[in-house]
Amino acid sequence: MAVGKMSNAYIAIQNATQVMKYRRLFPSPSKYLNNRLHFNCNHTAAHQNTPLEGIRILDLTRVLAGPFCTQILADYGADVLKIENPRGAQDDTRLWRTGGEDHLWKSTDADMSAYFCAVNRNKKSITLNLKEEKGQEILFRLVKSADVVVDNFVPGKMDEMGIGYQKLREVNPSIIHASVSGYGAGGPYSRRAGYDAIAAAEAGMLHITGERDGAPTRPGLGLTDMSTGLYLHGAILAALYARKNTGQGQKIDASLFESQVSLLSNVAMSWLNAGEHAHRWGTEHPSIVPYQAFKTKDGYLVLGATNNRQFQILCQLLEHLELARDPRFVDNSSRVLNRAELKGILEPIIRAKPTKDWLAVLEGSGMPYGPINTIEEVFSHPQTAARHMVHTLPHEPSVSGQIKVLGLFLTRYAADIPIKPYANYQTGFPVKFSETQPRIRRAPPSLGAHTNSTLEDMGYSPKEIAAMREQGIV
Repeated sequence: MAVGKMSNAYIAIQNATQVMKYRRLFPSPSKYLNNRLHFNCNHTAAHQNTPLEGIRILDLTRVLAGPFCTQILADYGADVLKIENPRGAQDDTRLWRTGGEDHLWKSTDADMSAYFCAVNRNKKSITLNLKEEKGQEILFRLVKSADVVVDNFVPGKMDEMGIGYQKLREVNPSIIHASVSGYGAGGPYSRRAGYDAIAAAEAGMLHITGERDGAPTRPGLGLTDMSTGLYLHGAILAALYARKNTGQGQKIDASLFESQVSLLSNVAMSWLNAGEHAHRWGTEHPSIVPYQAFKTKDGYLVLGATNNRQFQILCQLLEHLELARDPRFVDNSSRVLNRAELKGILEPIIRAKPTKDWLAVLEGSGMPYGPINTIEEVFSHPQTAARHMVHTLPHEPSVSGQIKVLGLFLTRYAADIPIKPYANYQTGFPVKFSETQPRIRRAPPSLGAHTNSTLEDMGYSPKEIAAMREQGIV
């Protein structure tokens, strides 16, 4: 039966067959997600497997939200194949180099940047022209054995190309198709392109970010993009879990705008239920005082007192116990009302000493405090080292032949279990697993690095591959 000619009855039969197969093979939800993913209860076997071993993902995404999502899944052990256009429309971030990084890369590798490497490790890369019939034929063959397809096309574009969800599920009824866009698949803005800063602006994030009397300020990272990627990766895992009972896939629709609206959280609740307008607070907190960054003699220190007991401790540490007895500051409600007065008293006190002196005073107090570190200080921080948050990988495009990446997994998370260096932990992510071991298996790929090997595994001959290259299909 030709792809695209399946009847609804045939699809229903296929779905029912898969349901029976899944239920027969996988009676215990705690053990299985699908027919290639076995969560073994034996600890020895568990240490040999990653959490998502056997899951196959086709990654049609670019830039940040989608690639961040698929990298997390890849770190968990999924086999992620990144599909990019062979002629000029590859992932934009391959070219997003900062002014100071050109010396990192070999002159022959113009398709690599630190930005791209940040969200594309553990993936293979192939080039494939999805506008060509032959390119679509190859995509459909890949979909047949895949579990998940992730894309960030403008909603409706894949349908126009003939490779939308309905087509994909004809090829593989159990496929999960996850899409991320600027505004979602419905609504008046659905066809608009999505950008982190625009979504952050339009969904309120920038309105509440910045100094109290200053202009709106963009965060130093693409937080809306990355938060959407986090939402989407969780949704994909939920869909995989749901599929074990039905044998059927489903369509997942995520957007930057909706993710950012969701992240308004308590600010949104105050507006929706009390009609309270949100304001920019700089580093201050709207409902806890004090809780902000204070300038020290040589830097900045974030310091807070989240309850009345902590405020009394803070006054004692600052050697100003009279503040704890002052009627203006006797409880948090009073401190919120008299924020400016308390801030004016605390600022010159804290500014009188260098940061390290205040850290010594606050050490062991149980108070919320910490210095505002430079990026250099973050990566010389003892906790960064203790939790193994940086790892070096071999990387061919780099002049040095290697690249540093973020994150390591510990296979034992309990603080009282001794860990020998590089013996009991695995690379990859800031969440630690006690049993199954996510790991970094490969460095960020050059454009199309795995095209030939992937096509050869699919049965194409070197001659056929060469011909497809000439035709611009791969």
